[in-house]
Amino acid sequence: MALKRKDLLGIRDLDVEEINLILDTAESFKEVTTRDIKKVPTLRGKTVVNLFFEPSTRTRTSFELAAKRLSADVINFSVSTSSVAKGESLLDTAKNLEAMQADVIIIRHWAAGAPHLLARTVTSSIINGGDGAHEHPTQALLDLFTLRERKGSLKDLKVAIVGDIAHSRVARS
Repeated sequence: MALKRKDLLGIRDLDVEEINLILDTAESFKEVTTRDIKKVPTLRGKTVVNLFFEPSTRTRTSFELAAKRLSADVINFSVSTSSVAKGESLLDTAKNLEAMQADVIIIRHWAAGAPHLLARTVTSSIINGGDGAHEHPTQALLDLFTLRERKGSLKDLKVAIVGDIAHSRVARS
């Protein structure tokens, strides 16, 4: 089975089989992190761009580390030193990255819906790394992975999320 779409924009878009495929694939790659050489050639020849319009430590670093461990070429796009600082639009930035043959653009943006806009505009695959007060699907998938690992299954599992739910991207995911 393969994913049915080129983009990962939200959890609601995925069916149970796709979620299980992602979690099973993650499980198979977990072993790589225990090796002396933490690399596999899965994304060799692919370019991944981390396009972060918000400050982030864990999410950006996690994406960068994962892409490098999968042998992708990684570009960490710095908004403050780019043409965005001179007024270049999000769409123009994405089109420029696409013209440079970016295969995957991981976007974290303060505006809800920014990843969806890019997905409709460019042919590069778009991964939502958190958009405004909307969603953070990759964090939700990581949480599902951890729950499944700890509980053995997600079937019939009830989960309580404690905290600032009104502003939580993860809760919406």
